[in-house]
Amino acid sequence: MAHRVHDRQSRLPVAQATVLALPPTSQDLRPRWTALDSLLCGAFAGAVAKTVIAPLDRTKIIFQGLLLLTNMLYCVCCTQEAFRLIYCTYMKHGLLSLWRGNSATMVRVMPYAAIQFCSHEQYKKLLGNYFGYQGKALPPFPRFLAGSLAGTTAAMLTYPLDMVRARMAVTAREMYSNIMHVFVRISQEEGVKTLYRGFTPTILGVIPYAGITFFTYETLKKLHTEKTKRSQPYPHERLAFGACAGLIGQSASYPLDVVRRRMQTAGVTGSSYGTILGTMREIVTQEGVVRGLYKGLSMNWLKGPVAVGISFTTFDITHSLLLKLHQMGYFTH
Repeated sequence: MAHRVHDRQSRLPVAQATVLALPPTSQDLRPRWTALDSLLCGAFAGAVAKTVIAPLDRTKIIFQGLLLLTNMLYCVCCTQEAFRLIYCTYMKHGLLSLWRGNSATMVRVMPYAAIQFCSHEQYKKLLGNYFGYQGKALPPFPRFLAGSLAGTTAAMLTYPLDMVRARMAVTAREMYSNIMHVFVRISQEEGVKTLYRGFTPTILGVIPYAGITFFTYETLKKLHTEKTKRSQPYPHERLAFGACAGLIGQSASYPLDVVRRRMQTAGVTGSSYGTILGTMREIVTQEGVVRGLYKGLSMNWLKGPVAVGISFTTFDITHSLLLKLHQMGYFTH
């Protein structure tokens, strides 16, 4: 009897070792995609896209605010005048002046893009579970809703940074020296509420913009997969899909973007824009519908598709790279 007990005890560690040495299942080998990965990829994608189009973005804000570095007003906004402004800025203030306010842009864009892409992945999962499309492409309305919710979430959490970026873009360097100086001076001279001026038109503009942009991009990828039988598009195809998404989304929401910028820069332009309807009415009365509400749209058609295409492509490529690194065991959670 004692011999039997001893024999069983001697075999126990072997059995435990056998259990511990079992090969991992296919589910264990599957790379795990976390919210942190989405945040990192989104932040990087936003930073790359905005840095590339920073000179055009600053020029667009100046046009929308009716303020030039030479203290002149542009009555007609077109691509030719946009490049003329960029050239004059370069000649007068140097190359780096074209990226004036880009540090504030990075402070805003990186958390904005990180939150937007991360929340979009989460909303897709939630809506997929709710509508019964787990692991599958969402139908049109939930696809649009996921994009709208993602954009709204990001805008709500990062809006004061957008206000700071707009102020730095349309003012001389002597007025605001850095990001913190903008926050302090606006709070002291105009009140903390000013940091949220233009918040309502921002949200109203983000809902169609983000919804249409994500919807268009996801739809084009889905149609591409169905037609070519390839699970992933090539990078140049992603750029094209993103460009189309950005063009459609920004064209649809552009008037509210103009209203938002006018309300944000009212403190430095001497205007008194208080409400959305009041601002829109004043713009239409003084400048007309096309030259007022669509001021700078031609430049947006140039920079918008480029920015969105680069952003979506960078996110997808970085996403795929991180998944491969997870699969190879470089990262553990």
